[in-house]
Amino acid sequence: MKPSHIEHIGIAVKQLDEAILYYEKLLGTKCYAIEEVKDQKVKTAFFKVGQTKIELLESTDPEGPVGKFIEKKGEGIHHIAFAVEGLESALEEVREAGIKLIDEHPRMGAEGLHIAFIHPKSTFGVLTELCENKNI
Repeated sequence: MKPSHIEHIGIAVKQLDEAILYYEKLLGTKCYAIEEVKDQKVKTAFFKVGQTKIELLESTDPEGPVGKFIEKKGEGIHHIAFAVEGLESALEEVREAGIKLIDEHPRMGAEGLHIAFIHPKSTFGVLTELCENKNI
């Protein structure tokens, strides 16, 4: 597996609207997309910074992954996502290397990306996401 770039950095926030205003001021650019990913119980907002995106994550359910993260750790960096080609084969490489996966198979994420997460117990505490854009 050879990631092409950092696809995005996910940041967990309590109030998406407040965080959007902050990042618009900080980055000098507008949020270009807001989307709800129902199966992950999250609402997302995106900013583009060069080739990398910032993804703000607001939980839509306190029992969802982001809700639990904020309850346990507070707001802040939630995950880092790497762009890969051939997500299925990348997951197989990771699995063969003995790295623990959260997702054994890709699933749909925000912006129509195919995604899969690697467990932070195998990545020095950093929740890591692999993303593939099959629409390119």
